[in-house]
Amino acid sequence: MSAPVQDTAVTWPDELFDVLKRADIRQVGYVPDAGHSRLIARCKADPEIRDVVLTTEEEGIALAAGAWLGGQRSALLMQSSGVGNCINMLSLIRACRFPMLMLVTMRGEWEEFNPWQVPMGSIVEPALKLCDTSVTKVETPDQVAPAAQNAVQLAFGGDRAAAVLLSQKLIGRKVWVK
Repeated sequence: MSAPVQDTAVTWPDELFDVLKRADIRQVGYVPDAGHSRLIARCKADPEIRDVVLTTEEEGIALAAGAWLGGQRSALLMQSSGVGNCINMLSLIRACRFPMLMLVTMRGEWEEFNPWQVPMGSIVEPALKLCDTSVTKVETPDQVAPAAQNAVQLAFGGDRAAAVLLSQKLIGRKVWVK
């Protein structure tokens, strides 16, 4: 009897995790999100990364400030709807000059089933740019790791905010289940 064949293919969330590890990210804040589930699981399983479940996304900005003051690097994982929750707190980054790395799974675009996701999803990029955040949107798996590496360099090399917007095309269509 042979052992079952395991799929060892590296996925974009795994590549994203590798970028975080190479960047010495030690704290990851997140509000649970299906689009980030693989990345969250990898962070939770790593004893060198402290995973912090947030009650709201703007807490992640305070987490990043505290991590930086304590000598550690952090990242914030959130859904596009959470960007709206962060608008006021994003001013803290520019005023206090600390790095902020955001990885944002997009909603309200390609094959969205929930009309409430569309308004915020359509303004995430301009809203972040108005808050002096460098923004890169990726739509294909091969773009994820290079975009994340660039965001790491921008954030930690310049004490500023950088966000990677992960298109809904990467995550796939979400289906409402009762």
